[in-house]
Amino acid sequence: MKKGKVAFFVTGNVHKFHEARAVLREFGISTAMLNLDTTEIQADDVDTIAKTSAIEAAKKSRMPIFVEDAGLFIDALKGFPGPYSSYVYRTLGTRGILKLMQGASRRDAHFYSAVVFSDSGKASSAKCFIGKVNGKIVYKEQGKMGFGFDPIFAPSAESDKTFAEIAQQEKNQRSHRAEALRKFGSWYIKHYARSEL
Repeated sequence: MKKGKVAFFVTGNVHKFHEARAVLREFGISTAMLNLDTTEIQADDVDTIAKTSAIEAAKKSRMPIFVEDAGLFIDALKGFPGPYSSYVYRTLGTRGILKLMQGASRRDAHFYSAVVFSDSGKASSAKCFIGKVNGKIVYKEQGKMGFGFDPIFAPSAESDKTFAEIAQQEKNQRSHRAEALRKFGSWYIKHYARSEL
């Protein structure tokens, strides 16, 4: 394989890695998983969290890497859990969110993803790619596939079918993460991998 056709994904989440590998394969990019501890800062937006992690990971690894961070934003909860989604999932889980949503008729929500690439560890080199999918919070957990809040998020206002009820291939056509990854993959092949050949 030619130099530059491998992208190093800093994550400890094997589910995210499999999603990224499937999406980036469309661009002829192989994805390698790099498990590296980085500081997860508390910030009010997903982009800042992802950029900070990417810059730190590039400095530590001395390699060109990318990271991904995402959040679930629920209208009825004024955008909560948003950038704190990972922590809220670990502490409250999907059932905790459903409990907070009891009695709420307004179920609109969206997932937001930020993929950030850094090759030098300098803030000026960080490239950010965004993905977003609108949907709603269903009334109970549905499905066994996916991970995180997938069992309670339906990516369509017209259907109650959650991300956890659709196959990975279908999810990769519709998800916030896949959208951000495709933007990254397109840029990487045109502007970065080409310069490394």
